[in-house]
Amino acid sequence: MSDKKQLNDLREQIDALDSRLLALISERAQLAKAVAGVKGIQGNDNGYYRPEREAQVLRKVIEQNQGPLSEEEMARLFREIMSACLALEQVLNIAYLGPEGTFTQTAALKHFGHSVSTSDYASIDQVFREVESGACHYGVVPVENSIEGIVNHTLDMLINSSLLICGEVELRIHHHLIGKAKELSDIKRIYSHQQSLAQCRGWLDTHLLQADRIAVNSNAEAARMASQEQDAAAIAGNTAAENYQLNFLVNNIEDDPDNTTRFLVIGRQMTPPSGNDKTSLLFSTPNKPGALHQMLACFADNNVSMTRIESRPSRRGMWDYVFFVDIEGHAEDKLIMRSLEQLEEYASMVKLLGSYPCAVL
Repeated sequence: MSDKKQLNDLREQIDALDSRLLALISERAQLAKAVAGVKGIQGNDNGYYRPEREAQVLRKVIEQNQGPLSEEEMARLFREIMSACLALEQVLNIAYLGPEGTFTQTAALKHFGHSVSTSDYASIDQVFREVESGACHYGVVPVENSIEGIVNHTLDMLINSSLLICGEVELRIHHHLIGKAKELSDIKRIYSHQQSLAQCRGWLDTHLLQADRIAVNSNAEAARMASQEQDAAAIAGNTAAENYQLNFLVNNIEDDPDNTTRFLVIGRQMTPPSGNDKTSLLFSTPNKPGALHQMLACFADNNVSMTRIESRPSRRGMWDYVFFVDIEGHAEDKLIMRSLEQLEEYASMVKLLGSYPCAVL
């Protein structure tokens, strides 16, 4: 068989598979509409979007994936299919910490897919207000970075907000050098957020020591400025490069390849169990010796694993603190229910912030 004949045969097989894929995706969309119709009749208070169900689907996809596409790529494809199917009945409006082109927008699209409407806001408290008022269905805000640590403003908002955490997104932060220049030697200025400049210092010292480093409010703003100058570049992510149609001059210039940011998805409803969940809560302790140890023992005694603890001033009195805790499991699990009941006996205040599926990839 000639190479040309073999190539034509392979292309015919691909065309046939594409037709089958199209038919199957259309069939799935019809079933999604039928499910939405049943939910509408039942008057489902949680709306059409079910984060626990999507997490279950994505986990099953990852378990059954045999390659050659990676687990991350396969999950991304199925997430977009689910996003498009949901949009047939309800287009979600997602608030995120802007401006457009930030990593927070990337996290929102990674979690919800591209068949949603996204609205950027200048501050974390604005994101909370838009979701609280019902103007947006959900919000996405950063909560911690593996290098820079916790985002205190997000924790402060959770203290008094009525919103619940209903999802999390972990995003590997890749910084790219983007711009209109043809050669690195043409670059005279580099725009970026000060944290991104710090996270790429080693690479910049080695390859672009001659260029001035100019800190701006966000990487999205850096990309906008670089798009207007031929001899400038920006350090930013994929979304910013796409929004401002900039070339990728050098990819992944961050000094730490494991740089990861965790984002929270906030909404107005409690999320049912998905089978692999995390619960976040906050509590305050009475001012007496051993109080914190007694609080934490409520989890240890019930064999509940704690994955994070942070303290913040409560703003209700001088030297009064609240503790933010993440634990493995859902608030409806028996051991966690018992832990929370014990905690309420000893703590001066306990607030459940939400149970939600653990991040999928």
